[in-house]
Amino acid sequence: MLSAVMDYLRSCWGPASPAGRPRRGSDAAGRQDGLLWYKDGGQVVDGEFSMAVVQANNLLEDHSQVESGPLSATDPSLQGTFVGVYDGHGGPETARYINDHLFNHLRGFASEHKCMSADVIRKAFRATEEGFISVVSNQWSLRPQLAAVGSCCLVGVICSGTLYIANLGDSRAVLGRLVKGTGEVLAMQLSAEHNASYEEVRRELQAAHPDDPHIVVLKHNVWRVKGIIQITRSIGDVYLKKPEFNREPLYSKFRLPETFRRPLLSSDPAITVHQIQPTDRFIIFASDGLWEHLSNQEAVDMVQSSPRNGIARRLVKAAMQEAAKKREMRYSDLKKIDRGVRRHFHDDITVIVVFFDSNATATAAWSRPTVSLRGGGVPIPSNTLAPFSVPTELNSSY
Repeated sequence: MLSAVMDYLRSCWGPASPAGRPRRGSDAAGRQDGLLWYKDGGQVVDGEFSMAVVQANNLLEDHSQVESGPLSATDPSLQGTFVGVYDGHGGPETARYINDHLFNHLRGFASEHKCMSADVIRKAFRATEEGFISVVSNQWSLRPQLAAVGSCCLVGVICSGTLYIANLGDSRAVLGRLVKGTGEVLAMQLSAEHNASYEEVRRELQAAHPDDPHIVVLKHNVWRVKGIIQITRSIGDVYLKKPEFNREPLYSKFRLPETFRRPLLSSDPAITVHQIQPTDRFIIFASDGLWEHLSNQEAVDMVQSSPRNGIARRLVKAAMQEAAKKREMRYSDLKKIDRGVRRHFHDDITVIVVFFDSNATATAAWSRPTVSLRGGGVPIPSNTLAPFSVPTELNSSY
């Protein structure tokens, strides 16, 4: 138990890269421009990537990473690329914890199984969830509000010509696929979303809780689980998974009037296994901050028609321009608004674009790039625990 707490504290104080490698090289290549962090381009085992993050919350709640190279702790020949987008809510702690632990768990289970598979990914998610629950349990007397912090979790793993997409929540992975007859590149969404705004998701919840007629409630014209939260799957949000954490001293706004017998939210990811085709050009991973302002096809069209270098940054800018337009203001004025206040105009936005290179798999293992990179934000002192923040009512999907 103590080790779980120490792991969490180390994650808040800025550990080494998730695989234990020193944070250097491509980590240092990321640049900060006000609230925007970006890495315009880089090489991964399977092709190229571009990455950008813009901060809107006072503390960045979107965390993200790209890891490329060995995907096993013991087998250097199991090469590939790992992409993670972790959209936190209620505070940054859960997203940060995932950033520090999920990839390590994946490498460990890949070593045990001697391969990459959907089962390896599912076990990595489960271990991460269990680790964070242990942190909440051990911190309950000191930081009870940690029980109300959670995160969406979108993961992509590219290995041996196979693309695995695992998702909890409402971040999204969208493939750009060439149509040979027309030359068009069409958007194909590969991730399943878990948000109570979708009727099929509400039906799934109602089927899982047949004895609870109020499992989903329409509140202020928004569908929410128990009238509290829109997403139905996550890491964290322990107060809706373990009844012993839904009590005082948790804030009253999170406490339910009656106890529950089974978890109200799930941490079991929806996993898609996709064999990469020669017509598959690229894939966009992004938090819902992007998709609130751009459709799947709009994002794919922009990637297809633009230079690869800097494309993630251009997608973020396009979303911000749409956010400004909706508020009848200029993009240049929106950029001047500081973090915290900025959240009233748009969410934190994370975008990672990976371009497939059919020749990359033929490259000798020793010459493939090793990447360990995390998305950034406005830095806070590395030895400072992030204070708990209460999400603004009805200002986001949480």
